[in-house]
Amino acid sequence: MNEDAKVENRNGAIEESGKVDRIRDILFGSQMRDYDGRFQRLEEHLAQEAAEIRAVVQKRLETLENFMKGEVESITNRADAERSERSSAIEKLGRDLAEAAKNLESRIKNLDEQTAKETHALRQQQLDQSKALSEEIREKHDQMKASLDREAEQIRGAMTGREALAEMLSEVALRLKNEFRVPGA
Repeated sequence: MNEDAKVENRNGAIEESGKVDRIRDILFGSQMRDYDGRFQRLEEHLAQEAAEIRAVVQKRLETLENFMKGEVESITNRADAERSERSSAIEKLGRDLAEAAKNLESRIKNLDEQTAKETHALRQQQLDQSKALSEEIREKHDQMKASLDREAEQIRGAMTGREALAEMLSEVALRLKNEFRVPGA
């Protein structure tokens, strides 16, 4: 096919489609226009409702966003307040523990000093009692020794009296037997 034939076919097709459109317009024209008007009104109505819904949704989203921001801010503030309270409580607890440890250390030191003093006093008391007992034992020993020495001296003295008595009794016995000789006589 050449180009002139193509143009004729196209023109013929255009002319035919134009004729079909005219026939359609004649047959259905008023209905089509009615439908087009309805569709256009419906489209406008839908566009208007979509715009209203968009506005309502946008307003609700903004309200929800503001509410969420408020809630997040409130939760953040509460968390900050709790964190601050806990931090203060931990610091106070740390100070209290440090003070308690210091007091306990001081009491332990005082108890150690008191125990050392009492131990020293007890040792001194034991030493003093030991010295006193040793002195008392020494005195009792000296008294007993002196008493024993006196008794021994008395016994020796009594023994000497016995020997003299024995000699005297021997002399009496010899004289009674006439066997006593006086030396030097």
